[in-house]
Amino acid sequence: QVRLAESGGKLVQAGGSLRLSCAGSGRTNWRVAWFRQGPAKERDFVAGITWNVGTTYYADSVQGRFTISRDHANRITYLQMNNLKPEDTAIYYCADGPMRGSYTEPSLYNSWGQGTQVTVSS
Repeated sequence: QVRLAESGGKLVQAGGSLRLSCAGSGRTNWRVAWFRQGPAKERDFVAGITWNVGTTYYADSVQGRFTISRDHANRITYLQMNNLKPEDTAIYYCADGPMRGSYTEPSLYNSWGQGTQVTVSS
């Protein structure tokens, strides 16, 4: 079931910044997460946030560079990405679902967007 819509991906130079948006995300007692999938790679967890309180979680590879946040009223989740590196190149997906189990397991999320391409040139 697809009801989320990502936007904001584009080509950027290393060291640059981007902000991704995920419209239609979140609901009470749910969580929202960003995943990414590079060429010939698995879909990996990037960052997550609890919808009610706003507690955040990050993969080690993006800690300190990426920030996840949410706009409660408009049901939009953002991923601010700073100091981008070529290894951040991937399709970025947002997902949401009930609070259950590990944040990093894609199968535990109910809905996904179509993805937005982020390409970081060196």
